[in-house]
Amino acid sequence: MFIIIHCTDTSVSLTALGFQNTTMHFVTEFVLLGFPGQREMQTFFFFLILVVYLLTLLGNGAIVCAVKWDRRLHTPMYIFLGNFAFLEIWYISSTVPNMLVNILSDTKTISFTGCFLQFYFFFSLGTTECFFLSVMAYDRYLAICRPLHYPSIMTGKFCVILICVCWISGFLCYPVPIVLISQLPFCGPNIIDHFVCDPGPLFALACIPAPSTELICYTFNSMIIFGPFLSILGSYTLVLRAVVRFPSRAGRTKAFSTCGSHLMVVFLFYGTLMVMYVSPTSGNPAGMQKIITLIYSAVTPLLNSLIYSLRNKDMKDALKTVLGLRINQN
Repeated sequence: MFIIIHCTDTSVSLTALGFQNTTMHFVTEFVLLGFPGQREMQTFFFFLILVVYLLTLLGNGAIVCAVKWDRRLHTPMYIFLGNFAFLEIWYISSTVPNMLVNILSDTKTISFTGCFLQFYFFFSLGTTECFFLSVMAYDRYLAICRPLHYPSIMTGKFCVILICVCWISGFLCYPVPIVLISQLPFCGPNIIDHFVCDPGPLFALACIPAPSTELICYTFNSMIIFGPFLSILGSYTLVLRAVVRFPSRAGRTKAFSTCGSHLMVVFLFYGTLMVMYVSPTSGNPAGMQKIITLIYSAVTPLLNSLIYSLRNKDMKDALKTVLGLRINQN
């Protein structure tokens, strides 16, 4: 999918790059420092992250099963939610298992190829999540602002098309930035003060400055973040205008409850993303970057499952029904 230039024990001349009489040994692996500290602290982090990971799999897996097995949830809103929960399972799985192995490892190494593969899947799944949040906001806009036209617009076929567009577009966005970064010369040191392969630390390890590549990547990140985010804000601005005009208080309460869950997820996810990736001069210290990344990569998927299951009556009823039936059948 992308070309990676790296060699073992191979010297490469940099004369063409403007470095006279200079040779370089390309690194073949990186060291992810993760969470440095005493062994007891490492063990604490391991079990804490493991519990968060297992609860995330359980919560989002339950939502996927409820949408699949309960026919009452076979509507566009819950089909999107089921796909979103399925996405969250893979999103957290793109980083946390390797993070757990890294905590227990003495060497804490990841291969050059493995680093960029993790980079690709982590950012592609994150991009897909941005697109799904935008589509879910559009679905609520149609349901609330154009209820009479909703069944004719949000058909089963159109729903499937939107889902496919989210998945395919998310995985087509990041090959170009990854190719650009992977072509940079990495001659050492190879220590990344993070627990994931992130563009910021990778740029810092490059042997030559790459301001144009860095600008392209940050501009690209900003477009991916702000494009869906502005779409979400537009959809919910129209939704809120429509909701406040509802004559029924019960109708307003139900609409605010449904949309409130989605907005909580949106602001939780986008808030941390913008702090990390929008500004190339944010200057966050390494410790703060790790905390922010841990929030949107591990904690947010867990909270999303809790928000959507605990704040949604239909989902709670479906979970009770499905889990009850499965237990009784066993």
